[in-house]
Amino acid sequence: MEIVASLKHVRVTPRKAMLVADLVRGKDINDAFDILKFCSRRKTAGYFTNLLKSAVANAAVKKTIDVDTLFVKKLEVGKGTTLKRFRPRSMGRATRINKKTSHIFISLMER
Repeated sequence: MEIVASLKHVRVTPRKAMLVADLVRGKDINDAFDILKFCSRRKTAGYFTNLLKSAVANAAVKKTIDVDTLFVKKLEVGKGTTLKRFRPRSMGRATRINKKTSHIFISLMER
């Protein structure tokens, strides 16, 4: 049985989030928590930790799955909406600043 959780509109670029996602994909739950705990990209690792905790809580609610035997089956990071901001420049001009967001999807499965 597959357990899913998602996190949308995260203020991290998908490229940076993919670096952390590659570290965790395919690992056991306890190993994934350890990796995220000592990950150097703290902000992104914090989002992934909260999402992983949410997915484990979803599994605990079902009560048909042993939480200790879960592993990260699929971890996808997609492109979210882009926030468009403007910064003033010289001679009355303005430059657009794109602030990118991510959508993160996780699915856990029993070994």
